[in-house]
Amino acid sequence: MYNPAQDRYTNMKYRHAGTSGLKLPIIALGFWHNFGDEHKYEMVREMVLYAFDKGIVHFDLANNYGLPDGSAESNLGKIIKYDLKPYRDQLVISTKAGFYMWPGPYGDGGSRKYLLSSLDQSLLRMGLDYVDIFYSHRYDPDTPLIETMGALADAVRMGKALYVGLSNYPDSKLKEAVSILDGLGIKPVLYQPHYSLLDQGVRQEGSIEYCRKSGIGVIPFSIFNQGLLTGKYLTGIPKDSRMADPRNPFLDKNQLNETLNDKLTKFHELAKTLDQSMTALTLKAVLNEPGITSALVGVSRLEQLKELVEIVHDYELDDNTMKQIIDIFE
Repeated sequence: MYNPAQDRYTNMKYRHAGTSGLKLPIIALGFWHNFGDEHKYEMVREMVLYAFDKGIVHFDLANNYGLPDGSAESNLGKIIKYDLKPYRDQLVISTKAGFYMWPGPYGDGGSRKYLLSSLDQSLLRMGLDYVDIFYSHRYDPDTPLIETMGALADAVRMGKALYVGLSNYPDSKLKEAVSILDGLGIKPVLYQPHYSLLDQGVRQEGSIEYCRKSGIGVIPFSIFNQGLLTGKYLTGIPKDSRMADPRNPFLDKNQLNETLNDKLTKFHELAKTLDQSMTALTLKAVLNEPGITSALVGVSRLEQLKELVEIVHDYELDDNTMKQIIDIFE
């Protein structure tokens, strides 16, 4: 029988999601990779329970996470049923719908039919009555935004979600979606963009600052840029890496060009002068960015999660260090 650590809230730091009353740990566990049936269930369970023991109470999923699609939610549902059910009210569980999930015209996009039927399926897989946060996973140009936002608002009104969020929305559509939700009496609690030191588009276009001023929390994903910012590829492409896997659509060996290698080398040298790992400096830089509520972290091994937990015990960086980091990547 699982008994969580009694001191699990002692060392983890929490921040409000925007101006809402919802507090989130400064790192959240993302289930995008490695939490479906592509990993042994016992390894998934071990990482999830360790996270909870360390005060990481926010688990971020989507309908299509895991291999096969949906298996990450199914695994979490099993862990909740047998281990975490007594602690459901201490968890923040988010899921999303928007990308392809099943064949036909109703298994993709932003339609009311797809979003609400997908949410029902997600709840069934996880064995839950509600999720804490339900996201529109992407902007769908083929569906009126008023329909997509109306579906999110109704998910809250039906009691199937406590809060709503937006993910992967371009700046102009983010602002339009927020305006529509405001008119429906629902304020999005989080914006989830792809953001890293190597991909600062959402900061440069003003989306992070817009969210900060609008009272919306920001929780970026892929902050390590699929491992590029951890130092994994400084000396080549490891055989067991994602870049070496031809099935991985997110990393290509052609990305390791001279310009990128120069930036990574400079970043590595800066990390050494500060007696930090590249992983630590990357995570700290994200958490010190104004407007960031929390950072989504993905791991494939328990040792990686342990390393990240240690990093956030002391994550502050001074302004000069932040400037040096930004100068390298801009």
